[in-house]
Amino acid sequence: MADMPENSEELSVLKSTINKPIDKLETFPAPKNVIEVKFFTDELTSICPITGQPDFGELTIEYEPNQLCLESKSLKLYLWTFREEGHFCEALASEIAQKIFDTLKPKWVRVTNEQSKRGGIETTAIGYVEE
Repeated sequence: MADMPENSEELSVLKSTINKPIDKLETFPAPKNVIEVKFFTDELTSICPITGQPDFGELTIEYEPNQLCLESKSLKLYLWTFREEGHFCEALASEIAQKIFDTLKPKWVRVTNEQSKRGGIETTAIGYVEE
């Protein structure tokens, strides 16, 4: 495969059949001339830390690569870890932004968590970290 990153042998999550959430983000060398990467999902789920009821939402992750890019399968499995955890919308945006920043060391990362309406109120929280 011509487009496989140089360190593709290190992408253990991508190469495996994993059917459970994992707290690991895998990376690969950022291709030349990529100035921004954006991920979107409308399937983010977590639990309200007070009521224990499920929260549903949309998540957008944007970052400017420095040396590394984020592998998407490991991201999907990482986001799965929140399905059984209690988090406020704001804390979730902050935690995901910090984890991605700590893993990739990008120039900046912005995570927008748009939680579905609950009690007539929608919540949007933005986590942002930069070097």
